[in-house]
Amino acid sequence: MTKIKLLLVDDQKLMLDGLQTLLELEPDFEVVGAVENGQAALDVYHDLTPDVVLMDVRMPVLDGVEATRRLLALDSQTKVIILTTFDDDEYIFEGLRAGALGYLLKDVSGRELAEAIRVVAKGGALIEPSVARKVVAEFSRLETLTTLRETHLRHDLTERELEILRLLARGLTNKEIASKIYLAEGTVKNYITSILQKTGARDRTQAALLAKDWGLV
Repeated sequence: MTKIKLLLVDDQKLMLDGLQTLLELEPDFEVVGAVENGQAALDVYHDLTPDVVLMDVRMPVLDGVEATRRLLALDSQTKVIILTTFDDDEYIFEGLRAGALGYLLKDVSGRELAEAIRVVAKGGALIEPSVARKVVAEFSRLETLTTLRETHLRHDLTERELEILRLLARGLTNKEIASKIYLAEGTVKNYITSILQKTGARDRTQAALLAKDWGLV
C-alpha cells in the first residue's frame, strides 16, 4: 500500500504530538515530519516531499498563510490543509487565497480529518461546514457587488459625474467639490441632479451609499 506522506506544522508541541499519534493509527498515513512554524516547513519540504501538509495559521517566525503561499510558489503541486482553532473571516479567505485546498477547525473528529486528508491527497478540496457557509456568503456578497458595478456602468455616468459622485461619497459639500475640481457651485449642483436621475438615487445620501457599494471610495 502506498501511504500518504504528511507534514504537520503547528507551534504547539502537544498538538503536534497528539496529531501524529492520531494520524499514525491510519494504515495509509505516514507522518514524515512535524515542525513548529512555517519557515521550518519550508526548510524541510523538499527533503520530506509530503503529499499533504497540515498547517496551523498563527505561528511564530512565519505564519501558516504566508507559509502556504511560499510552499505553492516553490511547488505548485503542494497540497495544504489549514487546521486551526480560528474561524475568523480574515484567516479563512487569506488561507484559501494562498492556495490551501482544505480549511478545518481543530475540533474536527479524527475520522473527518482522515477523510479530508484522503480527499485533498487525491487533488480534491474540503472545507469545514461552518467555514463553507462563510465562503458562500462572501461569494454572494461579491456577486452582489459585481451586479452593482455592472448597474453603474449601465447608468452611463460620465467621467466627470463619477468624479463628483466619488467626492460626494467622501462627504464633501457642493461648494467643496466645486473648489476641488474648479467648477462653479451651480454646475456641480446640476451634475449631482443628473447623477441622481441616472442612478435612481433618492438623495445625496443614497447616492453616496451606491458609490461605496460600487467601490468608488
